[in-house]
Amino acid sequence: MTSPSEPSVADAPSDPPEATDPVAALVALIPTLPKVVLHDHLDGGLRPATIIELAAEIGYELPATDPVELGRWFVEAASSGTLERYLETFDHTVAVMQTEDGLRRVARESVLDLAADGVVYAEQRYAPEQHLQKGLSLQQVVDAVQAGFAEGISEAAAQGRSIRVGTLITAMRHADRGDEIAALALENRDNGVVGFDIAGAEAGFPPSRQAAAFTTLANADFPATVHAGEAAGVESIAEAVHVAHACRIGHGVRLVEDITTDGLGDRLGTLAHWVRDRRIPLELCPSSNVQTGAAESVATHPVTRLRNLGFAVTVNTDNRLQSGTSMTRELTLLVQEAGWDLVDLRDVAVTAAAHSFLHHDERSALIDQVIRPAYMAARGGRHRA
Repeated sequence: MTSPSEPSVADAPSDPPEATDPVAALVALIPTLPKVVLHDHLDGGLRPATIIELAAEIGYELPATDPVELGRWFVEAASSGTLERYLETFDHTVAVMQTEDGLRRVARESVLDLAADGVVYAEQRYAPEQHLQKGLSLQQVVDAVQAGFAEGISEAAAQGRSIRVGTLITAMRHADRGDEIAALALENRDNGVVGFDIAGAEAGFPPSRQAAAFTTLANADFPATVHAGEAAGVESIAEAVHVAHACRIGHGVRLVEDITTDGLGDRLGTLAHWVRDRRIPLELCPSSNVQTGAAESVATHPVTRLRNLGFAVTVNTDNRLQSGTSMTRELTLLVQEAGWDLVDLRDVAVTAAAHSFLHHDERSALIDQVIRPAYMAARGGRHRA
């Protein structure tokens, strides 16, 4: 007979589902893990409620005026299957980012949202040339955004969350203002700007159109990442690598077109070998790539194949508003649908930190003092993957 002080097996509480389900255990752990995001657009991460408030202030008409409905509209409109339609949704976000107050607020809230998601380092990108409609100068745009980032970092710290943000200045590839925007980035390299980027419609606007700007940046020892291999194929990636001197590739999902498979396994083409051999990182964005038709699903997204082949892959959000996503959601989908485990998550976090545009000693400190200890603690706990 069981004594009163010893509960019977029948009386013992059952283990929670995550105790016996390793996938559920890992999913439950993901929100607490430190994350690094290298590809996140400032104008693609606004809170729907903020858009509504800022639009009301300037008399701008939106597709919906309820935050839930507006958030749903962005995701649905961005899920048409083409990059061009996806990009049209930015007309609404950019419209409310034309004043110093609006830019500062959006930047501050973006940092707070990322920090709340467990992001410890983020590189936020935006195109200053898109925020001049109300008379701001390029430098005023940069100053407003940097002020917002600083406010967000300080407010997150007050909430007990540590985050650091590096700014990527973007030139729109169709506007041919690359030289001017590259100069702006260089002028602000001591003002929190850590890199340069080109974005926008990829097909028909190759990196070679901005070749002079990329040469200027390379000669100034200033890093660049390039949107490539999303709407255009391997030729776009080749130009990003060889013409733009890109330190990273934004997306790069279509690099798999240079990888074939036969009875002996995967065979890499010359460009795929070049990218892998030189550890040129790929800023992959699973949910966004599915929306634009660059991938069929998260389960079959090339990020898993590329990672297994030894490429330097990172996982990113791209546009949190348009994809209705976060870093926690992206990593969760990869665990649930593509079979990723804790080691995979750790490796992409370390890879992202190692290829950030921070200086080497700062990268090492981020990896050794923040990321690895957290993952080691996770492996040591009962939540194993």
